[in-house]
Amino acid sequence: MQVSRSTWDEVMAPNYAPAPMVLVRGRGSTVWDQAGRDYIDLAGGIAVNALGHAAPELIDVLEDQGRTLWHLSNAFANEPAMRLAAKLIDATFADKVFFCNSGGEANEAALKLARRYAFDHFGEDKAEIIAFDQAFHGRTFFTVTVGGQPQYSDGFGPKPGAVTHVPFNDLDAIGSVFSDRVCAVMVEPIQGEGGLVAAEPAFLQRLRDLCDAHQALLIFDEVQSGMGRTGDLYAYMGYGVVPDILTTAKALGGGFPIGAMLTTDQVASSLVVGTHGSTYGGNPLATAVGERALDTISRPEFLEEVRRKAGLLFAGLHRIDDAHPLFSAVRGKGLWAGCVLDEAHAGQSKELSAAALDAGVMVLRAGTEVVRFAPALNISDEELAEGLRRFESGVAAFLAG
Repeated sequence: MQVSRSTWDEVMAPNYAPAPMVLVRGRGSTVWDQAGRDYIDLAGGIAVNALGHAAPELIDVLEDQGRTLWHLSNAFANEPAMRLAAKLIDATFADKVFFCNSGGEANEAALKLARRYAFDHFGEDKAEIIAFDQAFHGRTFFTVTVGGQPQYSDGFGPKPGAVTHVPFNDLDAIGSVFSDRVCAVMVEPIQGEGGLVAAEPAFLQRLRDLCDAHQALLIFDEVQSGMGRTGDLYAYMGYGVVPDILTTAKALGGGFPIGAMLTTDQVASSLVVGTHGSTYGGNPLATAVGERALDTISRPEFLEEVRRKAGLLFAGLHRIDDAHPLFSAVRGKGLWAGCVLDEAHAGQSKELSAAALDAGVMVLRAGTEVVRFAPALNISDEELAEGLRRFESGVAAFLAG
């Protein structure tokens, strides 16, 4: 069956508006469309393809596990899931792991667990969740309500209650809303969809202190910031503030769907048999791939290379802005950058990303004001340089237009 971009509009629900071409293959940080044109991928599937396209180490384990055992159900234990869980525990603060299929599901599990833990230990009145403006935690109804972007949660009827939003990085605001009714705080150490805004260290420490004082749980959503994206395996490690629950997905599978919720023995004790579940969560195929991705990304020399390449990325973006003034700020950490459009070009991130695509480079948006970069963590220096060269061409065309 021959398909084209027009086929998408005929057969797919209209909740996405993909680019005008159809991509058919990729290798490393380069992809090709149906017409054979190549593009440098500085988007990484929204921080998912941490090892690039068609990563040989992931293909090997995918093929091996695919010939061995794909799926069972959680009525039975399997070896890859146990190995990946053990390695995540060894690498982090956690004692226990729950597997699922995506970041949204991991966050849903974290929020349900926080509510259940509070119910078990303090009663039903301790149910309030504090979250932050411009946050993004997924597309389930619970997670989109906790996320701080009403355009994603409005229009679907009554929302889950007992969720309070306050400004991100606002020490006074967070202190004013805290009480013993709070069961959990959910926060991204670095807001991704919110525009690559990093938490101030004092802010995260304040959250930790308030949670301790009020017997609430601190949840770090590291779906985007985790798995080496910031130059640390998880961003909390760079801050020195340890959560009670951490969620991870995206790069955990290097492109294969998987998510996980990590927590302590004490908190996990409330997730008793029957409390929560996931049909595909922890299946042998996904966890085998996740194990290989973790083995690769967690190596100190790999993370050191991420930090080195981050220097190249940020230097290149600043150089482009010096030559073609367009941005009011270039911010982010590791191989994760956001270019904030200046006042004269406010609201035009869609147009700029389209100009970049015309120039042969794939970038992301974070709202209408920020163009975002999340390339493969192992992108070659040559591909990164070429991607920045093409982005500069796109910037020039955008400004000329």
